[in-house]
Amino acid sequence: MTQAKQTMSYVELDGKDLPAFCPNPAMPIWSSHPRVYLDLGHDGEGKCPYCGTIYRLKPGTVVKGH
Repeated sequence: MTQAKQTMSYVELDGKDLPAFCPNPAMPIWSSHPRVYLDLGHDGEGKCPYCGTIYRLKPGTVVKGH
């Protein structure tokens, strides 16, 4: 996730960060859990079932091939 910005409320993703998965590379190693791929659905938002981190597409992001 090269351009993913992690804030306190959610992680913002760009089109090149897809497919979305958690844990993301910015997370510390101690908070790791098994990698899960997230369905961002029609609203462009998904939540990790392990840690509760919310992933959101940046406004105006073009999703290609998904």
